[in-house]
Amino acid sequence: MHGCTLFGAAHDDHGELKAVRSGSWKAMEALIGMVLVPGGPFMMGEVDGDIVNQLRPNRSVTVSPFFMDDTEITNIVYRNFIEKVSDRFEELQNEAAEGNAELDEEGNPRKRDKVEEMLTEEFIEKLKPDKDVWHKDFENTMADIILTDYHESSAFDDFPVVGVSWESARYFADWRTMYLNENREQKGLPPYPRFSLPSAAQWEYAARGGKELAKYPWGGPYVRDHEGSLRANFKSGKGSYSEKISEIGYAYTSPVTHFAPNDYGLYDMAGNVAEWTLDAYNPAAISKTWDLDPIYLNDTQPMKIIKGGSWKDISRFLQTGAIDYEHKDSTRSYIGFRCVIPYIGPQDSAR
Repeated sequence: MHGCTLFGAAHDDHGELKAVRSGSWKAMEALIGMVLVPGGPFMMGEVDGDIVNQLRPNRSVTVSPFFMDDTEITNIVYRNFIEKVSDRFEELQNEAAEGNAELDEEGNPRKRDKVEEMLTEEFIEKLKPDKDVWHKDFENTMADIILTDYHESSAFDDFPVVGVSWESARYFADWRTMYLNENREQKGLPPYPRFSLPSAAQWEYAARGGKELAKYPWGGPYVRDHEGSLRANFKSGKGSYSEKISEIGYAYTSPVTHFAPNDYGLYDMAGNVAEWTLDAYNPAAISKTWDLDPIYLNDTQPMKIIKGGSWKDISRFLQTGAIDYEHKDSTRSYIGFRCVIPYIGPQDSAR
């Protein structure tokens, strides 16, 4: 916040350091494609007793209200992001070539935002989805042939983007923040808080949709509805995809709104693709984190928590309290992401 806004330099402050408000304060509103998750206390961890997770016992924590993307980031959205990043890089290069760019102390073009400091041709290439993930993950199948145009074809526009590393997902969130707040500044609007990947606690709380001890986002404890249909895109049994394909019509990923949302309006909080979270993986993190908005950040730990399970997983990984992990530089055909923004305002307005 600029000093002139805080202290009212354009107004008569009578020599006092006091805030001058330009109008009544309004609570934050959800951005397009995001929903408000009200926050509150919940029992984090496995709903069922699981001997595998005895090192990560259940724990009562509280999360503050936040906004969350109602779907996983799709191919069309990520493609738009890559195009805008490339256009910005070209714009900066042209300014430098024409001598219009502001120079830094070493005589190089100064970037207008710290997010732009990383922009190089090589970096942009790394941001692009890895087109080889289908072949790398499943070498002896036809997936890479069937899904050759997964990231470019309009037929897959509304499918979740895959082949994006944890690092690239975080940069997406940073760029999204810059892009939004540049637009808001041009319109004379105050900036929004920063986008980020959700913490594991935020993700798990959101997945339960307000249902206490919900085993799955729809409640539980079954993975089929009352008509016997699968509630998510996952592998319904070991060794066989036939039921999945015949019931939902998709062998791999599916469109992000193919299944019903949970009670918060969030789609695919189980199945389709697993999702990156901010947290580093550590079975003993419970002893290192607070019980209000817990998060475990550790730059020396390259393994990051993923949540939600995917199209290739059995139901065990779809449970709200289940966790898995992957190396932050890895690109997988079954991992995507979505973003969150903190809600700033009265708590009662978030409910």
